[in-house]
Amino acid sequence: MTLFGYGKTTKAIAEKFGNCRVFDDNIKEIKSDEKGNTLFPSHLFDPDSSHLEVTSPGIPPHHPLTASAAHLISEYDLFADKMPFSIWISGTNGKTTTTQMLHHLLERRGAAVGGNIGSPLAEMDENANMWILETSSFTMHYTKKAKPNIYLLLPITPDHVSWHGSMEEYEAAKLKPFASMNEGEMIVAPSKYKTVPTNGFFVGYDSAEDLAAYFDVDASKLKFKGVFLVDALMALSVTKALFNEVDYELINSFNIDGHRQEEFRDSLGRLWVDDSKATNLDATIEAVKNYENGRILLLLGGDDKGQELTLMFEFLAGKNIEVFAIGSNEERVADFCAKYKIACTKCGVLQTAVLEMSKKIDKNSVGMLSPAAASLDQFSGYKERGEKFKEFVLALS
Repeated sequence: MTLFGYGKTTKAIAEKFGNCRVFDDNIKEIKSDEKGNTLFPSHLFDPDSSHLEVTSPGIPPHHPLTASAAHLISEYDLFADKMPFSIWISGTNGKTTTTQMLHHLLERRGAAVGGNIGSPLAEMDENANMWILETSSFTMHYTKKAKPNIYLLLPITPDHVSWHGSMEEYEAAKLKPFASMNEGEMIVAPSKYKTVPTNGFFVGYDSAEDLAAYFDVDASKLKFKGVFLVDALMALSVTKALFNEVDYELINSFNIDGHRQEEFRDSLGRLWVDDSKATNLDATIEAVKNYENGRILLLLGGDDKGQELTLMFEFLAGKNIEVFAIGSNEERVADFCAKYKIACTKCGVLQTAVLEMSKKIDKNSVGMLSPAAASLDQFSGYKERGEKFKEFVLALS
């Protein structure tokens, strides 16, 4: 078996199956790992000598490896025949929280969780009653055979455009499971996709109210609000459909992960929000909505992944907001601020931004990290970015 990339997904596959040939851009010379798999530099891949290729989902389709492969499948396809009843969860924002919520509800019924969250499929229990899989557009782009039994699709907004090549291709990847689903299998998705061909049973929604009404859930009994309410209702849609059950006490015992609209205060009692997980425009827009009645000091910037930023700045224009820009798209953010007449301070790095924000924040405003961009230009991931943000804020005096 040939594997592209030597990351978490493919390492797990190599360990499970053994005797794999792995090609990775970071490998500079031929060598073996501790399991006896052979590691090669990417440029040595010969498509004529390979009969099956499985790629790490993050490798884009225009990469020389994936572009030249003749028998390319996804991690999901590799385990399609062994996959138990499966629930896939996708969309632009909220899929991690929805996946975690659903696993919280179904763990007692023997559900295992994986995909983008938790374990790669090669490490999951094939004898579990069901698999709950947070599923990326990258994985679905490469998937040809595997399919879910239930598909939960959160709203799709611009993201990963540079990887897919266009917003249309990104959306097409998210909608790909529709075509393979069968009668009796459920799709819960935004109503705008009701005309997408499928044999599955389609449940459309445009709001939390739609979901609550269709699945007969009393939303007033849920502790979650805003986007988190939609996440909770999506998770509850599965337990209602499968078991005719809505366990309010159990769902309300779920605690949302850090770095997603996480409020905290500094030593002077001033309010800050760590929303480092907001790596695209829609996530930042939703976060700002929660605080738009007051003054917002907004920390933006990073790797914007080729997103068109106009929609976000049209939303921010005219609000009581000042932007503090960092990261690889700092100049781009500053240019948009100038165009839409939004005050902006170019800060370069996170610590400088926090120091500049601290000069202006008071008890009637909020300092918010909601960057609308990925973090890998300056950090190992959104978690490190969020942790550093809190560290710098809590060090203020």
